Amino acid sequence: MIVNTGEEPLDSPKGAQPENPSDEIIPAKNTETINPTKETESMEVHHHAHHEGKKNWKSYFREFLMLFLAVFCGFLAEYQLEHVIENQREKQYIQSLVADLKSDQDVLSRHMVHLKTGISMMDSMMGILNDPFQIKDRTGELYFLARLAPRLSPLSNNNRTFEQLKNSGNFRLIRNLGISNKIMMYYEKFPLIRLLESINETEFTEYKKVASRLFNPAILLKMEGANNEIIRVNGNPPLRTTDIELLQELSVFTVYMHGTKKGVMAADEELKIAGAGLIEYLQKEYHLK
Repeated sequence: MIVNTGEEPLDSPKGAQPENPSDEIIPAKNTETINPTKETESMEVHHHAHHEGKKNWKSYFREFLMLFLAVFCGFLAEYQLEHVIENQREKQYIQSLVADLKSDQDVLSRHMVHLKTGISMMDSMMGILNDPFQIKDRTGELYFLARLAPRLSPLSNNNRTFEQLKNSGNFRLIRNLGISNKIMMYYEKFPLIRLLESINETEFTEYKKVASRLFNPAILLKMEGANNEIIRVNGNPPLRTTDIELLQELSVFTVYMHGTKKGVMAADEELKIAGAGLIEYLQKEYHLK
């Protein structure tokens, strides 16, 4: 008979597995497997990203230099474009100015012919007035000369381009100071001619006061043609008076106007020479044809 003493049998092996596998306690396992290599890579990536976010002074300087160069190059490009445009405008103004100067040359040539004719007529008129003994035989010629000789057509010049340059402030486009000075010197000659024309007008006004006392208005009217030209009368119509003092007074004003016309003639000649020289100079400087 076997007695159960409560002790395990001596022949039962220590640590033997129980017969019922369902009674075995299985410890819980963590389903997430920790990969040390992956964690190390993640830390390295984080470390590198944090390192690249930091900029030293060289990086800032490089960015500043690139921005500065971009702005500076843009400024240079704009300046160069503006420079090219202003050069083109300058040349256009000079071309227009040369055309004006050439027009002045033609006007001056015609004006000088007009002056020479007037001066020659006044020479003849003074010869008649200063010789009282021949006046009666030359009154027809005196009527004709008295109407035409004192006339002085004002000089008309083409200063359109010069006025545009002066009034718009575009004289700054002409960067060569020597060129600007030569242009100014040419146009500064016109006021003298205007002054002489004004003096002649004053003298002519006084001349007409005396002439109205010597010449018959009916004869003067007959001398006017269909196109306002003056026609020489036939024969020697009489004067209103042959008073020597009055004839001498008319001669004095004739002498005055004669001198003024010669002054305008000299100014015209000087202006024409200056204009021709300026045209040649500008064509050479700006390579114009």
